[in-house]
Amino acid sequence: MSISFNQIPVNLLTPGQYVEFDNSRAVTGLVNIEQRILVIAPQLATGTAPVNVPFQLDNLANGTTKLGRGSIGADMIESILKVTDTIETWVLPIADLPAGVQATGTIVVSGAPTEAGTINLYVAGTRVQVPVSTTDTATTIATAIAAAINANGDLPVTAGSSAGTVTVTSRHKGTLGNDIDMRVNYYPLSEKTPAGVNLTVAANLTGGTGDPSIATGLAAIGQTQYNTIVMAFNDDTNLAAIELELDNRWGPLFQNDGHCHIGFRGTVGQINTKLSTRNNSHLTMWTVESGGEPQPIWEKAALGGAIASFYLGIDPARPLQTLAMPGRLPASMEKRFTRAERNNILSFGGATTVVNAGGNVVVERAVTTYTQNAGGFVDPSYRDIETMYTLSLLRYQVRARISQKFPRYKLANDGTQFAPGQAVVTPKIIKAELIALFRDWEEVGLVEDVEQFKADLLVNRNNADANRVDVLLPPNIINQFRVFASQIQFRL
Repeated sequence: MSISFNQIPVNLLTPGQYVEFDNSRAVTGLVNIEQRILVIAPQLATGTAPVNVPFQLDNLANGTTKLGRGSIGADMIESILKVTDTIETWVLPIADLPAGVQATGTIVVSGAPTEAGTINLYVAGTRVQVPVSTTDTATTIATAIAAAINANGDLPVTAGSSAGTVTVTSRHKGTLGNDIDMRVNYYPLSEKTPAGVNLTVAANLTGGTGDPSIATGLAAIGQTQYNTIVMAFNDDTNLAAIELELDNRWGPLFQNDGHCHIGFRGTVGQINTKLSTRNNSHLTMWTVESGGEPQPIWEKAALGGAIASFYLGIDPARPLQTLAMPGRLPASMEKRFTRAERNNILSFGGATTVVNAGGNVVVERAVTTYTQNAGGFVDPSYRDIETMYTLSLLRYQVRARISQKFPRYKLANDGTQFAPGQAVVTPKIIKAELIALFRDWEEVGLVEDVEQFKADLLVNRNNADANRVDVLLPPNIINQFRVFASQIQFRL
Protein backbone atom coordinates (compact mmCIF):
# COMPACT_ATOMS: atom_id res chain seq x y z
CA MET A 1 0.00 0.00 0.00
CA SER A 2 1.28 3.44 -0.96
CA ILE A 3 0.41 6.57 0.99
CA SER A 4 0.69 10.07 -0.48
CA PHE A 5 2.90 11.81 2.06
CA ASN A 6 3.10 15.58 1.87
CA GLN A 7 6.56 16.12 3.39
CA ILE A 8 8.24 12.77 4.07
CA PRO A 9 10.26 11.72 1.00
CA VAL A 10 10.02 8.18 -0.40
CA ASN A 11 13.81 7.80 -0.60
CA LEU A 12 14.49 8.57 3.07
CA LEU A 13 17.41 6.38 4.31
CA THR A 14 18.44 7.92 7.63
CA PRO A 15 16.99 6.03 10.62
CA GLY A 16 14.41 7.77 12.79
CA GLN A 17 10.73 8.28 13.49
CA TYR A 18 9.25 10.85 11.14
CA VAL A 19 5.69 12.09 11.64
CA GLU A 20 3.93 14.74 9.54
CA PHE A 21 0.50 16.30 9.96
CA ASP A 22 -2.37 16.42 7.50
CA ASN A 23 -5.35 18.66 8.35
CA SER A 24 -7.44 17.81 5.28
CA ARG A 25 -9.88 15.82 7.44
CA ALA A 26 -9.60 17.94 10.58
CA VAL A 27 -12.56 20.19 9.82
CA THR A 28 -15.78 18.21 9.55
CA GLY A 29 -18.40 20.94 9.84
CA LEU A 30 -19.12 24.21 8.10
CA VAL A 31 -16.57 27.02 8.05
CA ASN A 32 -18.10 30.39 8.93
CA ILE A 33 -17.08 33.44 6.96
CA GLU A 34 -15.34 36.21 8.88
CA GLN A 35 -17.48 39.33 9.04
CA ARG A 36 -15.92 42.71 8.29
CA ILE A 37 -17.54 46.16 7.92
CA LEU A 38 -16.27 49.08 5.84
CA VAL A 39 -17.64 52.55 6.58
CA ILE A 40 -17.25 55.05 3.73
CA ALA A 41 -17.50 58.22 5.76
CA PRO A 42 -17.11 61.99 5.29
CA GLN A 43 -14.21 63.44 7.26
CA LEU A 44 -13.82 66.98 8.53
CA ALA A 45 -10.63 68.98 8.08
CA THR A 46 -10.05 68.58 11.83
CA GLY A 47 -9.80 64.80 11.43
CA THR A 48 -6.32 63.35 11.85
CA ALA A 49 -6.57 60.29 9.58
CA PRO A 50 -5.11 60.44 6.05
CA VAL A 51 -7.93 60.82 3.54
CA ASN A 52 -8.73 57.96 1.15
CA VAL A 53 -6.76 55.49 3.29
CA PRO A 54 -8.77 52.92 5.25
CA PHE A 55 -8.02 52.53 8.96
CA GLN A 56 -9.21 49.93 11.44
CA LEU A 57 -11.58 51.22 14.09
CA ASP A 58 -10.56 50.52 17.66
CA ASN A 59 -13.03 52.62 19.63
CA LEU A 60 -15.40 55.56 19.27
CA ALA A 61 -13.05 58.12 20.81
CA ASN A 62 -10.19 57.39 18.43
CA GLY A 63 -12.54 57.12 15.48
CA THR A 64 -13.97 60.53 16.33
CA THR A 65 -10.48 62.02 16.52
CA LYS A 66 -9.52 60.57 13.16
CA LEU A 67 -12.69 61.74 11.42
CA GLY A 68 -13.23 64.97 13.33
CA ARG A 69 -15.65 65.66 16.14
CA GLY A 70 -19.08 66.52 14.78
CA SER A 71 -18.35 64.74 11.51
CA ILE A 72 -20.83 62.56 9.70
CA GLY A 73 -18.27 59.77 9.89
CA ALA A 74 -18.08 59.92 13.69
CA ASP A 75 -21.87 59.87 13.82
CA MET A 76 -21.97 56.73 11.63
CA ILE A 77 -19.43 54.95 13.82
CA GLU A 78 -21.45 55.72 16.93
CA SER A 79 -24.57 54.29 15.27
CA ILE A 80 -22.77 51.07 14.33
CA LEU A 81 -21.45 50.64 17.86
CA LYS A 82 -25.02 50.87 19.17
CA VAL A 83 -25.69 47.59 17.36
CA THR A 84 -22.39 45.73 17.82
CA ASP A 85 -18.78 46.22 18.85
CA THR A 86 -17.78 42.64 18.01
CA ILE A 87 -17.28 42.94 14.24
CA GLU A 88 -13.99 44.06 12.73
CA THR A 89 -14.71 47.52 11.33
CA TRP A 90 -12.68 49.66 8.95
CA VAL A 91 -13.28 53.28 7.99
CA LEU A 92 -12.50 54.95 4.66
CA PRO A 93 -12.29 58.73 5.28
CA ILE A 94 -13.48 60.94 2.43
CA ALA A 95 -12.71 64.68 2.52
CA ASP A 96 -15.32 67.24 1.53
CA LEU A 97 -15.24 68.55 -2.02
CA PRO A 98 -13.34 71.88 -1.87
CA ALA A 99 -15.79 73.39 -4.36
CA GLY A 100 -18.76 72.23 -2.31
CA VAL A 101 -21.20 74.48 -0.46
CA GLN A 102 -22.43 74.02 3.11
CA ALA A 103 -26.15 73.70 3.78
CA THR A 104 -27.75 76.29 6.07
CA GLY A 105 -31.01 76.88 7.85
CA THR A 106 -32.49 79.53 10.12
CA ILE A 107 -34.37 79.78 13.40
CA VAL A 108 -36.17 83.10 13.71
CA VAL A 109 -37.14 84.18 17.22
CA SER A 110 -39.90 86.73 17.77
CA GLY A 111 -42.24 87.86 20.51
CA ALA A 112 -41.53 88.31 24.20
CA PRO A 113 -41.84 85.54 26.81
CA THR A 114 -44.70 85.90 29.28
CA GLU A 115 -43.52 82.92 31.31
CA ALA A 116 -40.23 81.28 32.10
CA GLY A 117 -39.53 77.91 30.55
CA THR A 118 -37.32 75.84 28.31
CA ILE A 119 -37.00 75.71 24.54
CA ASN A 120 -36.61 72.12 23.34
CA LEU A 121 -34.92 72.34 19.95
CA TYR A 122 -33.98 69.18 18.03
CA VAL A 123 -31.08 69.36 15.58
CA ALA A 124 -30.45 66.16 13.60
CA GLY A 125 -32.55 64.38 16.20
CA THR A 126 -30.45 65.59 19.16
CA ARG A 127 -32.20 67.73 21.75
CA VAL A 128 -30.74 71.16 22.48
CA GLN A 129 -32.34 72.84 25.51
CA VAL A 130 -32.30 76.59 26.10
CA PRO A 131 -33.63 78.31 29.26
CA VAL A 132 -35.94 81.31 28.84
CA SER A 133 -36.81 83.97 31.41
CA THR A 134 -39.49 86.64 31.23
CA THR A 135 -36.85 89.34 30.84
CA ASP A 136 -35.34 87.84 27.70
CA THR A 137 -35.69 89.48 24.31
CA ALA A 138 -35.80 87.78 20.95
CA THR A 139 -32.15 88.73 20.43
CA THR A 140 -30.99 87.26 23.75
CA ILE A 141 -32.95 84.06 23.14
CA ALA A 142 -31.44 83.69 19.68
CA THR A 143 -27.95 84.24 21.11
CA ALA A 144 -28.62 81.58 23.74
CA ILE A 145 -29.85 79.11 21.10
CA ALA A 146 -26.71 79.59 19.02
CA ALA A 147 -24.52 79.16 22.10
CA ALA A 148 -26.32 75.96 23.10
CA ILE A 149 -25.87 74.48 19.63
CA ASN A 150 -22.18 75.35 19.59
CA ALA A 151 -21.74 73.87 23.07
CA ASN A 152 -22.45 70.41 21.67
CA GLY A 153 -19.39 69.61 19.57
CA ASP A 154 -20.88 66.31 18.40
CA LEU A 155 -23.63 68.02 16.42
CA PRO A 156 -23.07 68.10 12.64
CA VAL A 157 -23.67 71.89 12.64
CA THR A 158 -22.45 75.18 14.02
CA ALA A 159 -24.56 78.27 14.68
CA GLY A 160 -24.40 82.05 14.80
CA SER A 161 -27.03 84.67 15.68
CA SER A 162 -27.88 88.21 14.69
CA ALA A 163 -30.88 90.36 15.59
CA GLY A 164 -33.08 87.45 16.66
CA THR A 165 -32.15 85.11 13.81
CA VAL A 166 -30.03 81.99 14.33
CA THR A 167 -28.20 80.73 11.26
CA VAL A 168 -27.33 77.05 11.47
CA THR A 169 -24.59 75.77 9.15
CA SER A 170 -23.59 72.22 8.32
CA ARG A 171 -20.02 71.36 9.31
CA HIS A 172 -19.67 69.44 6.04
CA LYS A 173 -19.96 70.74 2.52
CA GLY A 174 -22.21 68.86 0.12
CA THR A 175 -25.73 67.60 -0.32
CA LEU A 176 -25.74 65.42 2.80
CA GLY A 177 -26.13 68.57 4.91
CA ASN A 178 -29.55 69.10 3.32
CA ASP A 179 -30.81 66.12 5.35
CA ILE A 180 -30.14 67.78 8.72
CA ASP A 181 -33.55 68.14 10.36
CA MET A 182 -34.57 70.91 12.78
CA ARG A 183 -37.72 71.05 14.87
CA VAL A 184 -39.03 71.92 18.31
CA ASN A 185 -40.95 69.86 20.86
CA TYR A 186 -40.49 66.35 19.47
CA TYR A 187 -42.43 65.10 22.53
CA PRO A 188 -45.44 67.47 22.48
CA LEU A 189 -47.05 65.98 25.58
CA SER A 190 -44.10 66.91 27.78
CA GLU A 191 -42.41 69.71 25.86
CA LYS A 192 -43.71 73.17 25.00
CA THR A 193 -42.29 76.53 24.02
CA PRO A 194 -42.65 79.21 26.71
CA ALA A 195 -45.71 81.37 26.14
CA GLY A 196 -45.08 84.54 24.17
CA VAL A 197 -42.06 83.13 22.32
CA ASN A 198 -42.45 82.39 18.64
CA LEU A 199 -39.97 80.21 16.80
CA THR A 200 -39.95 79.91 13.03
CA VAL A 201 -37.71 76.92 12.39
CA ALA A 202 -36.58 75.71 8.97
CA ALA A 203 -37.62 72.09 8.68
CA ASN A 204 -34.20 71.17 7.40
CA LEU A 205 -31.02 72.75 6.16
CA THR A 206 -30.87 73.56 2.46
CA GLY A 207 -28.42 74.80 -0.16
CA GLY A 208 -25.72 72.17 0.30
CA THR A 209 -24.09 71.26 -3.02
CA GLY A 210 -21.12 69.31 -4.35
CA ASP A 211 -20.29 65.76 -3.25
CA PRO A 212 -16.76 64.33 -3.23
CA SER A 213 -15.82 61.25 -5.25
CA ILE A 214 -15.11 57.94 -3.51
CA ALA A 215 -13.14 56.62 -6.51
CA THR A 216 -9.67 57.25 -5.07
CA GLY A 217 -10.67 55.73 -1.75
CA LEU A 218 -12.13 52.62 -3.39
CA ALA A 219 -8.86 52.06 -5.22
CA ALA A 220 -7.09 52.04 -1.84
CA ILE A 221 -9.11 49.29 -0.15
CA GLY A 222 -7.37 46.57 -2.15
CA GLN A 223 -8.66 43.00 -2.24
CA THR A 224 -9.69 42.81 1.42
CA GLN A 225 -13.20 41.42 1.73
CA TYR A 226 -15.75 43.67 3.41
CA ASN A 227 -18.98 41.71 3.78
CA THR A 228 -20.88 44.86 4.67
CA ILE A 229 -20.23 48.37 3.39
CA VAL A 230 -22.02 51.37 4.89
CA MET A 231 -21.82 54.52 2.77
CA ALA A 232 -23.01 58.00 3.70
CA PHE A 233 -23.19 59.27 0.12
CA ASN A 234 -26.27 58.60 -2.03
CA ASP A 235 -25.54 60.71 -5.11
CA ASP A 236 -25.73 58.92 -8.44
CA THR A 237 -22.02 59.20 -9.27
CA ASN A 238 -20.88 57.54 -6.06
CA LEU A 239 -23.65 54.94 -6.24
CA ALA A 240 -22.50 53.96 -9.71
CA ALA A 241 -18.93 53.66 -8.41
CA ILE A 242 -19.81 51.40 -5.48
CA GLU A 243 -22.11 49.27 -7.64
CA LEU A 244 -19.32 48.70 -10.16
CA GLU A 245 -16.89 47.86 -7.38
CA LEU A 246 -19.29 45.31 -5.88
CA ASP A 247 -20.20 43.82 -9.25
CA ASN A 248 -16.50 43.13 -9.77
CA ARG A 249 -16.01 41.80 -6.26
CA TRP A 250 -18.90 39.36 -6.67
CA GLY A 251 -17.37 38.04 -9.91
CA PRO A 252 -16.01 34.45 -9.90
CA LEU A 253 -12.43 35.59 -10.40
CA PHE A 254 -12.48 37.84 -7.29
CA GLN A 255 -15.03 36.29 -4.89
CA ASN A 256 -14.51 38.89 -2.14
CA ASP A 257 -18.12 39.97 -2.28
CA GLY A 258 -19.92 42.45 -0.06
CA HIS A 259 -23.15 44.42 0.25
CA CYS A 260 -23.60 48.19 0.50
CA HIS A 261 -26.14 50.08 2.65
CA ILE A 262 -27.18 53.69 2.08
CA GLY A 263 -30.04 55.93 3.20
CA PHE A 264 -32.45 58.14 1.29
CA ARG A 265 -35.20 60.51 2.44
CA GLY A 266 -38.18 61.72 0.46
CA THR A 267 -41.83 61.35 -0.42
CA VAL A 268 -42.95 58.06 -1.92
CA GLY A 269 -42.68 59.63 -5.36
CA GLN A 270 -39.18 60.99 -4.74
CA ILE A 271 -37.98 57.68 -3.30
CA ASN A 272 -39.40 55.65 -6.19
CA THR A 273 -37.93 58.07 -8.71
CA LYS A 274 -34.52 57.59 -7.11
CA LEU A 275 -34.94 53.81 -7.02
CA SER A 276 -35.91 53.78 -10.68
CA THR A 277 -32.35 54.84 -11.50
CA ARG A 278 -30.84 51.86 -9.64
CA ASN A 279 -31.06 48.11 -10.22
CA ASN A 280 -28.36 46.34 -8.28
CA SER A 281 -28.47 43.25 -6.09
CA HIS A 282 -25.56 44.48 -3.96
CA LEU A 283 -27.18 47.74 -2.81
CA THR A 284 -29.80 48.28 -0.10
CA MET A 285 -31.40 51.70 0.25
CA TRP A 286 -32.97 52.35 3.67
CA THR A 287 -35.85 54.78 3.17
CA VAL A 288 -36.95 57.65 5.41
CA GLU A 289 -40.13 59.74 5.29
CA SER A 290 -39.89 63.36 4.20
CA GLY A 291 -40.24 65.35 7.42
CA GLY A 292 -40.42 62.08 9.34
CA GLU A 293 -37.62 60.51 11.38
CA PRO A 294 -35.58 63.44 12.76
CA GLN A 295 -32.20 61.72 12.68
CA PRO A 296 -30.14 61.79 9.46
CA ILE A 297 -30.17 59.22 6.69
CA TRP A 298 -26.51 58.30 7.24
CA GLU A 299 -27.38 57.11 10.75
CA LYS A 300 -30.12 54.87 9.37
CA ALA A 301 -27.75 53.42 6.78
CA ALA A 302 -25.23 52.69 9.55
CA LEU A 303 -27.84 51.06 11.77
CA GLY A 304 -29.26 48.99 8.91
CA GLY A 305 -25.81 47.88 7.78
CA ALA A 306 -24.69 46.96 11.30
CA ILE A 307 -27.88 44.97 11.90
CA ALA A 308 -27.37 43.08 8.64
CA SER A 309 -23.71 42.39 9.38
CA PHE A 310 -24.31 41.19 12.94
CA TYR A 311 -27.48 39.13 12.55
CA LEU A 312 -26.88 37.76 9.05
CA GLY A 313 -23.38 36.87 10.20
CA ILE A 314 -25.08 34.59 12.72
CA ASP A 315 -27.60 33.19 10.22
CA PRO A 316 -27.78 34.73 6.73
CA ALA A 317 -31.13 33.13 5.91
CA ARG A 318 -33.04 34.27 8.98
CA PRO A 319 -35.12 37.37 8.13
CA LEU A 320 -34.18 40.72 9.65
CA GLN A 321 -37.81 41.73 10.14
CA THR A 322 -38.76 43.04 13.63
CA LEU A 323 -35.14 43.83 14.62
CA ALA A 324 -34.93 47.25 16.28
CA MET A 325 -32.65 50.11 15.25
CA PRO A 326 -31.22 51.24 18.62
CA GLY A 327 -31.80 54.90 19.43
CA ARG A 328 -33.66 55.67 16.21
CA LEU A 329 -36.48 58.16 16.79
CA PRO A 330 -39.66 57.40 14.82
CA ALA A 331 -41.59 59.81 12.68
CA SER A 332 -44.76 61.28 14.16
CA MET A 333 -47.84 59.22 13.42
CA GLU A 334 -49.14 61.38 10.59
CA LYS A 335 -45.77 61.35 8.80
CA ARG A 336 -45.24 57.59 8.76
CA PHE A 337 -45.58 55.69 5.50
CA THR A 338 -48.80 53.70 5.28
CA ARG A 339 -48.75 49.97 4.55
CA ALA A 340 -49.77 50.67 0.96
CA GLU A 341 -46.96 53.23 0.57
CA ARG A 342 -44.38 50.86 2.04
CA ASN A 343 -45.57 48.07 -0.23
CA ASN A 344 -45.11 50.44 -3.17
CA ILE A 345 -41.60 51.40 -2.05
CA LEU A 346 -40.67 47.74 -1.62
CA SER A 347 -41.81 46.99 -5.16
CA PHE A 348 -39.37 49.64 -6.43
CA GLY A 349 -36.50 48.17 -4.37
CA GLY A 350 -36.48 50.33 -1.22
CA ALA A 351 -35.94 48.83 2.25
CA THR A 352 -38.62 49.75 4.78
CA THR A 353 -39.05 50.05 8.53
CA VAL A 354 -42.07 50.32 10.80
CA VAL A 355 -42.67 51.45 14.37
CA ASN A 356 -43.61 48.77 16.89
CA ALA A 357 -45.88 49.11 19.92
CA GLY A 358 -42.94 50.23 22.06
CA GLY A 359 -42.14 53.14 19.76
CA ASN A 360 -39.05 51.49 18.30
CA VAL A 361 -38.11 51.77 14.64
CA VAL A 362 -37.79 48.16 13.46
CA VAL A 363 -36.88 46.51 10.18
CA GLU A 364 -39.88 45.57 8.08
CA ARG A 365 -38.12 44.18 5.01
CA ALA A 366 -34.55 44.63 3.83
CA VAL A 367 -34.57 44.42 0.05
CA THR A 368 -31.99 45.25 -2.60
CA THR A 369 -32.52 47.73 -5.40
CA TYR A 370 -32.56 44.84 -7.91
CA THR A 371 -36.04 44.56 -9.42
CA GLN A 372 -35.56 43.75 -13.12
CA ASN A 373 -33.52 41.34 -15.20
CA ALA A 374 -31.40 42.31 -18.20
CA GLY A 375 -34.47 42.15 -20.40
CA GLY A 376 -36.34 44.71 -18.29
CA PHE A 377 -38.80 42.21 -16.82
CA VAL A 378 -39.69 41.92 -13.13
CA ASP A 379 -37.24 39.55 -11.43
CA PRO A 380 -37.52 38.72 -7.70
CA SER A 381 -34.50 36.39 -7.61
CA TYR A 382 -32.16 38.89 -5.90
CA ARG A 383 -34.85 40.89 -4.11
CA ASP A 384 -34.02 40.14 -0.49
CA ILE A 385 -30.79 40.90 1.30
CA GLU A 386 -30.96 37.51 3.04
CA THR A 387 -30.63 35.82 -0.36
CA MET A 388 -27.41 37.73 -1.09
CA TYR A 389 -25.79 37.04 2.27
CA THR A 390 -26.80 33.36 1.99
CA LEU A 391 -25.33 33.03 -1.50
CA SER A 392 -22.12 34.67 -0.31
CA LEU A 393 -21.81 32.20 2.56
CA LEU A 394 -22.63 29.15 0.42
CA ARG A 395 -19.96 30.08 -2.09
CA TYR A 396 -17.41 30.65 0.66
CA GLN A 397 -18.20 27.31 2.29
CA VAL A 398 -18.07 25.26 -0.90
CA ARG A 399 -14.67 26.78 -1.69
CA ALA A 400 -13.50 26.10 1.87
CA ARG A 401 -14.72 22.48 1.77
CA ILE A 402 -12.99 21.62 -1.51
CA SER A 403 -9.82 23.47 -0.52
CA GLN A 404 -9.73 21.74 2.88
CA LYS A 405 -10.52 18.20 1.71
CA PHE A 406 -8.54 18.00 -1.51
CA PRO A 407 -5.36 20.13 -1.28
CA ARG A 408 -2.59 19.04 -3.68
CA TYR A 409 -4.68 16.14 -4.95
CA LYS A 410 -4.33 14.27 -8.22
CA LEU A 411 -7.37 13.98 -10.50
CA ALA A 412 -8.53 10.74 -12.11
CA ASN A 413 -11.61 9.46 -13.92
CA ASP A 414 -14.30 7.55 -12.07
CA GLY A 415 -13.45 3.86 -11.88
CA THR A 416 -9.70 4.36 -11.66
CA GLN A 417 -8.13 1.78 -9.29
CA PHE A 418 -5.76 3.47 -6.85
CA ALA A 419 -4.56 2.38 -3.44
CA PRO A 420 -6.21 3.77 -0.31
CA GLY A 421 -4.12 6.60 1.09
CA GLN A 422 -3.30 8.02 -2.31
CA ALA A 423 -4.07 11.72 -2.78
CA VAL A 424 -6.34 11.10 -5.73
CA VAL A 425 -9.83 12.46 -6.27
CA THR A 426 -12.43 11.61 -8.90
CA PRO A 427 -15.63 13.37 -10.00
CA LYS A 428 -17.65 10.76 -8.07
CA ILE A 429 -15.75 11.50 -4.84
CA ILE A 430 -16.26 15.24 -5.31
CA LYS A 431 -19.96 14.68 -5.94
CA ALA A 432 -20.28 12.69 -2.70
CA GLU A 433 -18.51 15.46 -0.80
CA LEU A 434 -20.83 18.11 -2.23
CA ILE A 435 -23.89 16.08 -1.20
CA ALA A 436 -22.41 15.81 2.29
CA LEU A 437 -21.90 19.57 2.26
CA PHE A 438 -25.54 20.05 1.25
CA ARG A 439 -26.58 17.93 4.22
CA ASP A 440 -24.57 20.25 6.48
CA TRP A 441 -26.28 23.25 4.92
CA GLU A 442 -29.65 21.59 5.35
CA GLU A 443 -28.96 20.87 9.01
CA VAL A 444 -28.36 24.56 9.80
CA GLY A 445 -31.36 25.71 7.75
CA LEU A 446 -29.71 27.25 4.71
CA VAL A 447 -31.14 24.95 2.00
CA GLU A 448 -33.94 22.47 1.37
CA ASP A 449 -34.91 19.57 -0.94
CA VAL A 450 -31.91 17.24 -1.02
CA GLU A 451 -33.50 14.96 -3.63
CA GLN A 452 -33.74 17.83 -6.10
CA PHE A 453 -30.13 18.76 -5.32
CA LYS A 454 -28.85 15.22 -5.96
CA ALA A 455 -30.91 14.89 -9.15
CA ASP A 456 -29.64 18.18 -10.63
CA LEU A 457 -26.05 18.09 -9.34
CA LEU A 458 -23.52 17.64 -12.16
CA VAL A 459 -19.82 16.91 -11.58
CA ASN A 460 -17.80 16.29 -14.74
CA ARG A 461 -14.18 16.27 -15.76
CA ASN A 462 -13.56 19.00 -18.31
CA ASN A 463 -13.07 17.66 -21.84
CA ALA A 464 -10.56 20.31 -22.86
CA ASP A 465 -8.57 20.53 -19.62
CA ALA A 466 -7.75 17.23 -17.91
CA ASN A 467 -6.81 19.09 -14.71
CA ARG A 468 -10.23 20.68 -14.25
CA VAL A 469 -13.57 19.55 -12.83
CA ASP A 470 -16.75 21.41 -13.81
CA VAL A 471 -19.64 21.45 -11.35
CA LEU A 472 -23.27 22.56 -11.62
CA LEU A 473 -24.27 23.21 -8.01
CA PRO A 474 -28.09 23.55 -7.71
CA PRO A 475 -29.03 24.28 -4.07
CA ASN A 476 -32.60 25.30 -3.31
CA ILE A 477 -31.86 28.01 -0.76
CA ILE A 478 -34.31 28.31 2.09
CA ASN A 479 -36.84 31.17 2.12
CA GLN A 480 -38.12 33.50 4.84
CA PHE A 481 -41.50 33.31 6.55
CA ARG A 482 -42.88 36.76 5.81
CA VAL A 483 -46.59 36.51 5.06
CA PHE A 484 -49.27 34.47 6.79
CA ALA A 485 -52.55 34.54 4.86
CA SER A 486 -55.63 32.87 6.24
CA GLN A 487 -59.36 32.80 5.64
CA ILE A 488 -61.61 32.28 8.65
CA GLN A 489 -64.54 30.30 7.27
CA PHE A 490 -66.77 30.45 10.28
CA ARG A 491 -69.95 28.55 11.13
CA LEU A 492 -73.01 29.70 13.05
